[in-house]
Amino acid sequence: MTGLSQRFVFALCLITSQFHSSAGVSATREELISGYKKVLEPFQKKNPMIGQGNPATTKHPMTTEQCLEKAKTAGITFENPGYEKVCGAPYMSPLFDPAKQKPEDAKVCIDQFEFPNIPCEYPVVWAQANEAVEICAAQGKRICDAHEWEGACAGDLQPEDYKFDSFKNLPPEGQLKARRAAHNAVANKNEVYPYGTERKKGICAMNSTKDNGCNGGDWKHCGSNTYPAGSFPECRSKFDVFDQNGNAAEHMNIPTKPEEMASANALKPLGYTEMKGSWFIWDKYQAHPDHCRWRAPYWHGTKITHPKSHSNYHLSFRCCKDVK
Repeated sequence: MTGLSQRFVFALCLITSQFHSSAGVSATREELISGYKKVLEPFQKKNPMIGQGNPATTKHPMTTEQCLEKAKTAGITFENPGYEKVCGAPYMSPLFDPAKQKPEDAKVCIDQFEFPNIPCEYPVVWAQANEAVEICAAQGKRICDAHEWEGACAGDLQPEDYKFDSFKNLPPEGQLKARRAAHNAVANKNEVYPYGTERKKGICAMNSTKDNGCNGGDWKHCGSNTYPAGSFPECRSKFDVFDQNGNAAEHMNIPTKPEEMASANALKPLGYTEMKGSWFIWDKYQAHPDHCRWRAPYWHGTKITHPKSHSNYHLSFRCCKDVK
């Protein structure tokens, strides 16, 4: 980040820390909603599209009230005091290797829902990758590395596997392509989804519609027809992380060298963009694989902090947080 960006994020962190200190870790829903809107305000002044979709075109297939009532009727409780104690923030899940560790051994946590990370709120979309990085930092969190997101989805955090010593004769984009192919050659033989080892329809937020006339990324014609976060309770991993399949795809950091890992230092120069997961029409049209450890091609690729990095109507993000 530039010095200006660092000062900008620092100022936002002060806003957010003041909110958390007044609300406490176990904040009410109303306090959390008020808090995330305050965090977004300076970003929306620069990019008015950031939000829950173009109101003129977006048609959500379920309301927030319906989501809350559905959860209440089913006896679903999203709060987890044990996880909150480990992570120091509401609605976050510890990431760890369940074969060797327990939740309290985790060194990193991930948001259980796409930003704003509040159950039954709609995902925030149209944020560029660099804006996602700064919004996470403004909350005292950071963007996740690809392998962290994958571990959250699979319910099994494994060490990073970016193979930094391979294909070093290639330019960064070539390294990403070659390393991705090597990674996917293994991952495609061992597919895993948040809910099991076989892909199923009707489990996740994937049965919405793409607007007629939507050309793939047009604010005027592409509604963000997402569902409320957590409205499909079976679409969660063993770590209780929701909606990594369906609803909205997500910005993630993929490094080409160790110092580009967000987990190394979120304020250092980060890696490149990767879009993880799938989005809200996948039950009707599956454009690409979406198992947990699949890594996407270099679509709309840039450095993740590039000021003109990608945004879209079906693209959101979630944040990670170092805890030890």
